[in-house]
Amino acid sequence: MDYVGHVIRPPSEAYSMIIQVTVGCSHNMCTFCGTYKGQKFRIKDMATIKRDIDEASRYRFERAFLADGDVLILPMETILEIVGYIKKKNRHIERIGVYANTKAILKKSVAELRRLREAGIGILYQGIETGNKEILRKIKKGAFPHRMKEAAAKVKESGILLSQTVLLGIGGVEMSRAHAEDTGRLLGEMSPDYASALTVMLLPNTELYRDFQAGRFRLPDKFGLLEELRIIVENMDVKSKCLFTSNHASNYLPLRAVLPDQKEEILELLDRVLKMRDERLLKPEHMRAL
Repeated sequence: MDYVGHVIRPPSEAYSMIIQVTVGCSHNMCTFCGTYKGQKFRIKDMATIKRDIDEASRYRFERAFLADGDVLILPMETILEIVGYIKKKNRHIERIGVYANTKAILKKSVAELRRLREAGIGILYQGIETGNKEILRKIKKGAFPHRMKEAAAKVKESGILLSQTVLLGIGGVEMSRAHAEDTGRLLGEMSPDYASALTVMLLPNTELYRDFQAGRFRLPDKFGLLEELRIIVENMDVKSKCLFTSNHASNYLPLRAVLPDQKEEILELLDRVLKMRDERLLKPEHMRAL
């Protein structure tokens, strides 16, 4: 397989066929992300992509994921050609997923998104990080809440599943509550099919880490992060069923619940953990990872 650099994928795609279609990220400005630093965004040539699909097709997969971080930004015909070739070579593939930032989603019409769904794209993974406009500006996310809502609505209308992620701790200590409240409300308004809370990991090659070293950014402690998680869930009034998780390797307390059905159950669990403040209930530091 022609994998270049660090090829990342969502945890839920662990057993999928991973085809690297692009190298890097077209935005590549987020202050917390160190994945693609020093890497220029480019699209791989179709011959290389198809060779990788041929190689991976020796094995049976039920799902595929197109990496790296920005495949949806590609022209429609390019995506359709890749998806069509995967389906041609793998009759067992049931769903193909891609990362999709807000800008990339907004560049596609609902009709185009429906074409992608009909071709085989079954899920889009959209990084939200926070629902707070000031924090989004600070972390150079390149999108604000009203545009994220617009993008989410287009995906939902198209029939493609929508999975969104947010980052615990991204507002620092100073904006912890504002971050959590605004993020919960925004997730509720967008009502994705899946939502996941990850925890900020301070990486040495990032602007956020330099802010941390200089004292300009302070990360909440373990229980401060769990308090954020509780506030997010409390404010997350979804309009349809959403599988909410915090079981990423970066998190201290793994959770999995269907909202709104299990909302009170999750809040009660978080209240108990926050009241006890017993670190033995949390994931040990050495077991956390990106």
